[in-house]
Amino acid sequence: MTSPLNVSDSHAHWSPRLWGTLLVLCAAMFLDALDVSMVGVALPSIADDLDLTTSTLQWIVSGYILGYGGLLLLGGRAADLLGRRQVFLIALGVFALASLLGGFVDSGPLLIASRFIKGLSAAFTAPAGLSIITTTFKEGPQRNRALSIYTTCAATGFSMGLVLSGLLTQLSWRWTMLLPAPIALIALVAGLRLIPHSDREDTRRGYDLPGAVTGTASMLLLVFTVVQAPEAGWTSARTLLSFLAVAVLLTVFVTIERRTANPLIRLGVLRSGSQVRAQLGAAAFFGSYVGFQFLVTQYMQSLLGWSALQTALAFLPAGVLVALSSTKIGDVVDRFGTPRVIAAGFTFLVVGYGLFLRITLSPSYAAVILPSMLLLGAACALTFPSLNIQATNGVDDDEQGMVSGLLNTSIQVGGAIFLAVVTAVITAHGSGDGSSQAVLDSYRPGLVVVTAIAFAGLLITLTGLRRRRPVQHSVLVASSEGDRAAAEASAAQLSAAQKVAVRD
Repeated sequence: MTSPLNVSDSHAHWSPRLWGTLLVLCAAMFLDALDVSMVGVALPSIADDLDLTTSTLQWIVSGYILGYGGLLLLGGRAADLLGRRQVFLIALGVFALASLLGGFVDSGPLLIASRFIKGLSAAFTAPAGLSIITTTFKEGPQRNRALSIYTTCAATGFSMGLVLSGLLTQLSWRWTMLLPAPIALIALVAGLRLIPHSDREDTRRGYDLPGAVTGTASMLLLVFTVVQAPEAGWTSARTLLSFLAVAVLLTVFVTIERRTANPLIRLGVLRSGSQVRAQLGAAAFFGSYVGFQFLVTQYMQSLLGWSALQTALAFLPAGVLVALSSTKIGDVVDRFGTPRVIAAGFTFLVVGYGLFLRITLSPSYAAVILPSMLLLGAACALTFPSLNIQATNGVDDDEQGMVSGLLNTSIQVGGAIFLAVVTAVITAHGSGDGSSQAVLDSYRPGLVVVTAIAFAGLLITLTGLRRRRPVQHSVLVASSEGDRAAAEASAAQLSAAQKVAVRD
């Protein structure tokens, strides 16, 4: 199943409609990432205005994560089964309506509900949008270029969310909720005209309803348990029983998927080493960055006394670097391959986190903070697009939504788990005298954990690197036309083998 806009020529120029389709998909991805980061700076104002407790305030963030991370597997498969265009546009409309609801509510529970609905809709737009790209652009340079632009929009949205929230919160926190609505509506109208119709997968064998129920339930419970663990206690009876229930649900889910004729997740896709490395790498990459951002925003605002806008601007160099490199990463991947580019990105990530350990109570931004931000910007520019390319390469069109949902699940679940771990480490080391130095000392172990997570991602990536074999040249000596033909066939086989040996 391919899109009527499918681009097969690696040197073809993209038509205006093709660019328009890509921009619509990029707008939705930008909004998903924007919404994740933009609410953080507005939380103190929300708490004051709606008179919310700390535990209720947490669910404004956690509600979005719960809907997003818990339903991604279902969202990815729904795109394959029901049609990518239909799923994408309906979910985008729901996202716009939930944004309007969030801007006008006057109670904490309603705000949390709107955030959950937005997360739920993003769980459908993200895998559907990614699968539309991978079925529209043929695997190779064209898809790499499209994915580099698409994923860069996500990284830019995540970075710009901090800056925009710093500006909008000065007016009212409600503007941070309302801003995505008009952008989503414009993207929806454009998408109705530009996004091509896609075929639905043949479902005569039936839908995997038991797999959908158990898979979604296991992801929802896993995210819920991880989010609640720091408050309830990692060794509390509730947390341990919840993890046990997750293990039981996942066991049942895997059993169902192995036996059903039309599974929600075809487990055979995980036999690919590059696929597994992409999934684990995505979890480590996003998990480490979310933990780092949480630490740094607390450090800058609580210890250094910076305003929300100053904190947002401190992250801006990373976002600018990502935006400027958006159209170039595809060419870098074409030349060096995804494993090498991902390894380089994780190296920048580890070094950037390591350099940030030099922070003090009166740091020089140019000498201490800026180098880390630039390295992290380079890491995001290289790693995030490459992980998406590696995860979707070699996958049939009718499974692109499934793989896209799986990748986004790895990202969101990894972010939830590792953020909870970092938070627990900070809490465990926060029993000092309450002075600024004691608080800073409690942050350092968290930074060490963040660095260790990124280093684990680097090690996982390095297992996929292969030594490039030297090309062997053969001298063909043919005494007859038959011998010459046989020799040329042998040379073609040798060349094909060499390509397999050096490909990613």
